[in-house]
Amino acid sequence: MKAAVRNQLSGKVVDIKMGTVMAQVTVQAGDALVSSVMTRDSLEETGLKVGDQVTALFKAVNVVIAKE
Repeated sequence: MKAAVRNQLSGKVVDIKMGTVMAQVTVQAGDALVSSVMTRDSLEETGLKVGDQVTALFKAVNVVIAKE
């Protein structure tokens, strides 16, 4: 798949939490964990499962950083 997104992390799906309508997919990318929320329909269409090698693509208008 080709995408015009420069911010990418490769990793492995380590967890999938299913809700009634949505699913949260967690990817281990090096030392970082990245989570994405998608509809259950989208999850089923992609066929993602724990252990799959994936690429997380980031494209956002804003990134907000707050000091704790």
